[in-house]
Parts: sequence; C-alpha cells; structure tokens
Amino acid sequence: MSFLSAETARALAELVGLDALHGDAADDETDASPLERLRGIRSLVAALEADPASLSAVREALDAGRTWDEIADAAGLSASAAKYRWAGDDAEIEARHEASRKRKRERPSSVPTELPGRSVSEAAAKLGVTPQAIYQRVTRGLLRAETVELADGRKYKRVFLPEE
Repeated sequence: MSFLSAETARALAELVGLDALHGDAADDETDASPLERLRGIRSLVAALEADPASLSAVREALDAGRTWDEIADAAGLSASAAKYRWAGDDAEIEARHEASRKRKRERPSSVPTELPGRSVSEAAAKLGVTPQAIYQRVTRGLLRAETVELADGRKYKRVFLPEE
C-alpha cells in the first residue's frame, strides 16, 4: 500500500510518463513540450505539498521521539517553519494555514512607495550610519519618527530628517 495520496500518485505517474516520453522521443513531435514538463513538475510539487503523507510522517517521527530540529532538517525547513506547518491537531494546522492564505489574499506583496519621510534603512544610508543609530537618535529626540499604519493593517516606521 502506498503512503502517498491518490492525487499525488497520479501526478507522479504523469510526470514519470512525461519523462519516459521525453527520454524515448526520436523526434520533437512525440516529445513532451517544455511547458508540459513544467506543468507536470509543478503539479507534482503542489500535490506533494498538500499530501497528508508528510503530516503523517511528522507525527510518526514525533511519536518516535524525534525533535523538531531533526524533522526540520529532514524536510529542508527551519524548525520554526516545520512547527508552523505541522504542529498541533488538524484543526489548529488548518486554522493557521487559512489565516496565512487570507493574509496573502488581502495584502499586497510590495512596500508602498508613497509613504511620508524615509524608512529607517533609507535614513541610515542617507546619514551614513546603521539602522540601530537611527533608532537611538529617535529615542534621544534627535530625529523625529512616526509609525504609519495603512488601512490593511501594515505598519511602517518612517523617519523625518531635519533637512526634509
């Protein structure tokens, strides 16, 4: 009995079929196109990421006394990423993943460019100091800074240099 789900096994079989077709092709007409191969690879990756076999293996490893560091190493993740992905019961995991999907849907991926002032790193570069020096100057009252909150909840520390 396979430990992979039927969907993952299907995606794997399709990719193996494309690989065989690509390797045995005598001419380009029977060869799988590069885009077909890419779709097959991405389909398998997506199926593997969603496959319950990973969670099952993690739970078995934990039951066997393995640490999160060992599990993370085997999965190619950091320990915190492994815990985020697999710690807790099914409901807790699903709630974390749904919250992550919701954040990704609602928030743009780039920092807005129309914010007032400068970022801490921009101010540090302009003054030729470290970001920590900027924070110290703000704490001492030598520089003015504000936290700007956008409508979607993102917050940015903005520094206002005297000459600006």
